[in-house]
Amino acid sequence: MVTAAGIDANLIVDPGAAPVAAQQTCPDHPLVVIVGPTASGKSALAVHLAKALNGEVVNYDSVQIFRGFDIGSGKISPKDRLCVPHHLLDILNGNQVMTAGQYRRLALKTLAEIRERGKLPVLVGGTGLYLRALLSGLFQGPPRSDVLRARLGAISARRGRKFLHRLLGRLDPEAASRIHHQDAHKTIRAVEVCLLSGQPISKLHGQGREPLAGFRILKLGLNPDRSELRDRINRRVESMFASGLLEETGFLFQKSGFSGRPGSGPWAALGYRQALQLLRGEISLPEAVRDTQAATRRYAKRQLTWFRRESEVRWFSSFGANPDLQDRALQWLTQELSNAGIPPEAPGASALNLLKAGRTQL
Repeated sequence: MVTAAGIDANLIVDPGAAPVAAQQTCPDHPLVVIVGPTASGKSALAVHLAKALNGEVVNYDSVQIFRGFDIGSGKISPKDRLCVPHHLLDILNGNQVMTAGQYRRLALKTLAEIRERGKLPVLVGGTGLYLRALLSGLFQGPPRSDVLRARLGAISARRGRKFLHRLLGRLDPEAASRIHHQDAHKTIRAVEVCLLSGQPISKLHGQGREPLAGFRILKLGLNPDRSELRDRINRRVESMFASGLLEETGFLFQKSGFSGRPGSGPWAALGYRQALQLLRGEISLPEAVRDTQAATRRYAKRQLTWFRRESEVRWFSSFGANPDLQDRALQWLTQELSNAGIPPEAPGASALNLLKAGRTQL
């Protein structure tokens, strides 16, 4: 489970990094992107497609990038990763920070390397912010300042969120009209950008972004039945707590030297936040389970709203582990590759040739 998909993409910046090799390649290499709500089976579909189409999986989940945060994030097990290479999993410790700009640079490098190997990259995750940053690009702006953010956070805590929002209104009325006065995260980031750059953040938005180039992007979306998804989320949360989420959270927090802030980074992710509250004696186990279930259901709804803004998505009304959906998704994808004129030696060619021969079970 993740926390970033509801963040406004207009509030992410790239601190002037140099272009990456993946941005300077020809535009014909296919790139598969899987979107959908949490617990919809995106990882299962990604592995199936990558195995069938000579691919490698690239993560865009903001919690799964952290080492050890396995149970609460629904991370695919090391054993299940053996059949297909996975990238951008387990690359940070829990007390480190990954911005959207940093993620984009790592993802671009990874895509370039997969392309060099002649493989098909399959992007999968739940953090819409990371995906938007990679595909649509970032506006140029100052890097984050932890010192300034801490000061602004202290002001917000002392004077109230409305006070900080009024400050943003004086610095950038347009941005203030777009950001709700109770949204402290977005308000702080907008004020931070205004102060560090000396320009309204809304002005920086208009200076353009550099979208992903060099790839033929094919998007698949999972949109399972709402009641079935609700039941699956409830069961998944119960299983998380029964499978050791409390023990995992306690171990990771102790390992971090208690330097991880409970309300930030992976500690703010659904499941881990409630587990920490339980470990501190603030809530009971039934309360932790119920709160995680309710928050995850709301989050799944926000994810669907976010991903529906993505253009040219082929939506499928089932779960990613469903064999029938996997077959239909594979047939659609190979047909798209064929329509795009992907040559026989390109990624996915073996599966494409089998499908043309009438063999759909790969």
